[in-house]
Amino acid sequence: MINVILSSGFIHSIVLFIMLALLIPAGRAYSQEQPDSLSEIMKKAVRIYLDCSNCDEQYIRTEMKFVNFVRDRKEAEVHILVTTQTTGSGGREYTITFIGQNGMAGVNDTLLYTSKQNESDENIRIGLLQTLKLGLMKYVAKSPLADMIKISFTAPVTAQEKVKDSWNYWVFSLSVNGNFNGDAVTWSRGLYGSISANRVTPEQKINTSLYLNDYKRFYQIDDTTITESYSGSKSLYTLMVFSLSDQWSTGFTTSASTSTYSNNYYSLNIAPALEYNLFPYSEATRKQLRFLHSIGLTYKNYIDTTIYDKIKESLFYESLEIAVKVKQPWGSISGSLTGSHYFHDFNKNRVELWGNVSLNLFEGFSAEVSGGYSSIHDLLSLRRGTATPEDILLQRRQIETQYEYYVYFGISYSFGSIFNNVVNPRFGS
Repeated sequence: MINVILSSGFIHSIVLFIMLALLIPAGRAYSQEQPDSLSEIMKKAVRIYLDCSNCDEQYIRTEMKFVNFVRDRKEAEVHILVTTQTTGSGGREYTITFIGQNGMAGVNDTLLYTSKQNESDENIRIGLLQTLKLGLMKYVAKSPLADMIKISFTAPVTAQEKVKDSWNYWVFSLSVNGNFNGDAVTWSRGLYGSISANRVTPEQKINTSLYLNDYKRFYQIDDTTITESYSGSKSLYTLMVFSLSDQWSTGFTTSASTSTYSNNYYSLNIAPALEYNLFPYSEATRKQLRFLHSIGLTYKNYIDTTIYDKIKESLFYESLEIAVKVKQPWGSISGSLTGSHYFHDFNKNRVELWGNVSLNLFEGFSAEVSGGYSSIHDLLSLRRGTATPEDILLQRRQIETQYEYYVYFGISYSFGSIFNNVVNPRFGS
């Protein structure tokens, strides 16, 4: 009898063991099947290439788990091109262009997001992320992840009333900066400040700014000799522009300035101007080709007598600027050509050329080159007399030159996995 009970208990134990042995692998298989299933779905998620120089890409990759980020634009199904421009209130307007390609070719869209002047970086990136998500929904709706997306609506607590602008679009800014630094043989102090008042509407733009720059540096040559270098400047600038049409604008600039470096006791300028843009101004974030012509009058009162034996003079001048800006999926091009001259002597002229080209040439490879050159024959304010070595080394005064230039270039190449979803903030970025 006892043997039967033992045999029965033993049989039950064997059965229980076999059942557990069958259930555990099944549970493991089920747990493994779910991630594998999600992994297979994510392989079919929309591939995007984010082309934005002012975005927090790490934050966006962390918060947008429903798409695949790729390193090369040609591998993407959606190329997101983000361009910006400053608003009249001092904020920024982000133009977000969604360009469908490969499997999404022909599905394009454009959304706008505008930040306020004093808005925190956190609020800006949240608002920009929300706009990106909204724009991507039409593409995600065509992917296997569509069934996993939930859309919700948060109604405002109270209906918003039309905001009355008591400032009538005027925005004022004030900044003051100072610094002190030194070592055993040199020390310096600087004071910089600015005040601006701006008003921007679709029909009119007014920019007024006042700048102050006061800098002094001391050099101890020996125990009894101290040499100092001082430079100071002040300037008041006003720009007023009136919209004539989608492609024409008119306006004028006025300015008043003083500068010890440029031998400028004070100078006054006024210049009416006319501008034509080959493309509508509404497309300015993507493409511009502007022609700006102005004729002005300047009055100059010099600190010291100039190399032309002048202490003051009034002169008419003319300038023409041609500026181009193109931002496309393959890269960007920007530059300008400006020519100016005085009417009393056409040989007193200046030509300035600068440009920047940034290209995405092929998968993972990009190149950038920028540079500028100025042909200078209009330095009327140069002091008479020979500059001392101290004047040149300490930049106390402007020195005669007939040209200036600069060049910058660089290339970058990356290769490997096309996906760029993972974010790991350990040990910093």
